[in-house]
Amino acid sequence: MGYVAVRGGGVAIEESLKLLEYERVAKGDTSTVEEIEITFPGLIEQVMGEASLYAPRLAALALKQAQGSPEEAVFLLRAFRSTLERPYISRVIDTEKMQVERRISAAFKDVPGGQLLGATRDYSHRLINFNLEEETAEDQARIREEFEAHVEEIGGNATEEALASLGSLPKVMDYLRSEGLSETYENDDTEPVDVTMEPLTFPAPRSARLQTLARGMTQGVTTLGYAAIRGFGPSHPTVGELRAGTVEVLIDNPLSEDHNENDSYYVGSIPVTEVESVFSVDSTKNGKAHLSFEVGYGLVMGHLETKAIAMSVLDFCLNQGDKQYPTQDEEFVLYHVDGVEATGFVSHLKLPHYVTFQSKLSSVRSTVGEELRAHENSEHDEVLSENCENQSVEEGEE
Repeated sequence: MGYVAVRGGGVAIEESLKLLEYERVAKGDTSTVEEIEITFPGLIEQVMGEASLYAPRLAALALKQAQGSPEEAVFLLRAFRSTLERPYISRVIDTEKMQVERRISAAFKDVPGGQLLGATRDYSHRLINFNLEEETAEDQARIREEFEAHVEEIGGNATEEALASLGSLPKVMDYLRSEGLSETYENDDTEPVDVTMEPLTFPAPRSARLQTLARGMTQGVTTLGYAAIRGFGPSHPTVGELRAGTVEVLIDNPLSEDHNENDSYYVGSIPVTEVESVFSVDSTKNGKAHLSFEVGYGLVMGHLETKAIAMSVLDFCLNQGDKQYPTQDEEFVLYHVDGVEATGFVSHLKLPHYVTFQSKLSSVRSTVGEELRAHENSEHDEVLSENCENQSVEEGEE
């Protein structure tokens, strides 16, 4: 692709950046990084998840610099992440030990450990609350105090055992597996591919597919998952279990070469959402038609439930290995859910393409010129033919 230098472009770019910085503060005092982090937790988690970096304060800073653009904030945070060292690799996170804040199942009404509705907008009216326009710090403090008093009133009798059980709730899908209704698989300890360090290759291992979906653009993953359900994919899922909460991140003792299971360092906890969706699948077993359940898996950073569900749908689709639907084509899905890749490529169309366009322009002009000349020649031939006919008629009359 050819580019040519634009005379005076350097000066124009500098002035453009000054204008951009001015527009960031032109309408008055902007929110502090701390205020952004507190006010927009969902947006912060989306940016961190797509950037593959758990850093709430840096995500808020990136959003401030990007003037609220999630795509630009993700770009900034990924660029910063690429400069960081990676001194340790965490142990595999065990989601069965998740400190659950929300746990639901669309497949079963009664599940071991019970369903936990938690905080959700699923049953809200989705109406704008105009009272928030005049909300003060005192109003927010009052809401916090009233809720804390409410929790103390209704939850004061909760035992430590009951609270501890939220960190060891059994998986709903284990119930189906125990009855032989779903396939069971042995643990695969193959070293996972790190898509942040190695480019995608096809066919991609499942570890690369899951990573790419987890760090994919939230709206992109959701859209393709929706397309798969609507008919551009194999079937309609049922959410076997959705759980949201926090998981511990542990590393091996860096001072010991013996990786003892009980000798680890606690780094911190991160919020995640995990989904296991159930699909009914027709197959053949021992020469007979066989109906069973298969599972699609989704795990994303933060409380992004819609993305996690869509990820589980696409995981199931890509496991089918049949390209009859676009959502089963891993190259199509994995290359088009990454927000940084998509934004970067589409945005580059704004850059100068003078040389390539001039080539196209010359080709079009040449084609149009040939068509005009052909049209003129055709008209000339018609005139000559008409003159000849007129001359023949005149000679016949004489």
